Amino acid sequence: MSTILKWRAEAFRRFVRAVALAAAVAGIPASSLAAEFTLDTDPFAGSTALTTPGRQVVGGEPFISFDTATDLFLIDLAAFGPYGFGPTLSLANDEIGGIPTSGANIIVLRTFDNDADLDTPFNAGTAANLIADRVIGPGAGFFIYFNQGLDLPRLVFSTDLDDNTADLKVIARFTNLTGVAGQTALADFGADNFRAVPEPGTALLLGTAIVVAWRRRVRA
Repeated sequence: MSTILKWRAEAFRRFVRAVALAAAVAGIPASSLAAEFTLDTDPFAGSTALTTPGRQVVGGEPFISFDTATDLFLIDLAAFGPYGFGPTLSLANDEIGGIPTSGANIIVLRTFDNDADLDTPFNAGTAANLIADRVIGPGAGFFIYFNQGLDLPRLVFSTDLDDNTADLKVIARFTNLTGVAGQTALADFGADNFRAVPEPGTALLLGTAIVVAWRRRVRA
């Protein structure tokens, strides 16, 4: 992990601890606090993928534990907007035949193989190809698919969901969603698991708002 990422991770941990402390003082159960994973850097920063001919798949993703009932990804449009992503978020979750041909820029793919051949494991590239064959019209976006070789889901960013040569950046690996249970859990991903990041400088205000909102709900 780079020095910058380590600093950001530590800063985020301090913020979470501060919010948790404020929540404890306010009487908010710890279980009610969701984990937030902020995506706020250029996905291809430090990579030559965009200048290298052909599709490039950039790995090096963080390993995370994700609870679909409470956790969410905060997507910074300043980082992903230059690729044409956003500004609105629209999620589709289905097998490939049920994915809409347009309109979705976050896809949860519940098709787990493309050729029924275990000698050709289903990976980010083959998942992206299935999506590209289905989607009509260019547009950057994210997708979650289940990697056969790793036996777990991964979150991937594509510069163009409609292009089977588009470069891909693996954003995260879900280490707690393995095996058949992990495949089943993909159905639980929804729009509430993704949100645009608040404007810079509002993080502390967000923590305060959580406590205030909780107090108002308790008093109501």
